[in-house]
Amino acid sequence: MKAYVFPGQGAQFTGMGKDLYDNSLVAKELFDKANEILGFEITKIMFEGSTEDLKQTNVTQPAIFLHSVILAKVLGDNFTPNMVAGHSLGELSALVANNVLSFEDGLKLVAKRADAMQKACESVPGTMAAVLGLDDEVVEELCATIEGDVVAANYNCPGQLVISGGFKAVEAACELAKEKGARRALLLPVGGAFHSPLMEPAKEELAAAIKATTFNQPTCPVYQNVVAKAVTDPTEIQQNLIAQLTGAVKWTQCAKAMIADGASEVIEVGPGKVLQGLFAKIDRSVARSSAEI
Repeated sequence: MKAYVFPGQGAQFTGMGKDLYDNSLVAKELFDKANEILGFEITKIMFEGSTEDLKQTNVTQPAIFLHSVILAKVLGDNFTPNMVAGHSLGELSALVANNVLSFEDGLKLVAKRADAMQKACESVPGTMAAVLGLDDEVVEELCATIEGDVVAANYNCPGQLVISGGFKAVEAACELAKEKGARRALLLPVGGAFHSPLMEPAKEELAAAIKATTFNQPTCPVYQNVVAKAVTDPTEIQQNLIAQLTGAVKWTQCAKAMIADGASEVIEVGPGKVLQGLFAKIDRSVARSSAEI
């Protein structure tokens, strides 16, 4: 069985999507439509922008979404998932590719999500850190002992967990992680405390937009970040998407659930190969590749 997976923030690169735009009329039309919907020329930034330009949240999130979703659309009949999943932002890409959301609605939600997260970062400053070489349970326990907001945010693969919260709390958790034997515990160059309680203002703002959007029956199960299991009910998908902003990305658990449910091949749709790398660390027996036109 094939699992198609969609990357999140951090996978962007200058020139992303240009080959699609140049070689496919379907892609060109969708990119042009995206420029209209967003109200600025995101294609110019994607194709020619600097690394710094692409790092702005209001650009990064729609850029990765567009690269992934348009690639899936261009694949057409060659896009044949038995199940889908996306890492953080990638969950919205997965929902459009899986026909739960229309292209237009998906892009509008991504733009709204990026804007709401940016505002939350400015009003409640925070950060994230990668903790390497400790069991998930050890990291969870040490976060619970720290004063202030710090939680496990991204369960990327065994031995790689990202924590998120207020600056002082995250720094204190990193020091404690090193004392507990972490191979590394380092702050990440991110704009805020994503997937933590500090994103509550963004969650409230995005919830209203999500509730006002039509969610359709998916063509195959989607394994959602916050529950790490197959979901097919549109209302449930909606609720889990809202919960995702302050909830953890349980990628390790999602991957294991997909494999347990029969996934023998993982195809990454979008920029980079981050998710293939994580799958290799979770279960090397699963075949891994990138979607190509």
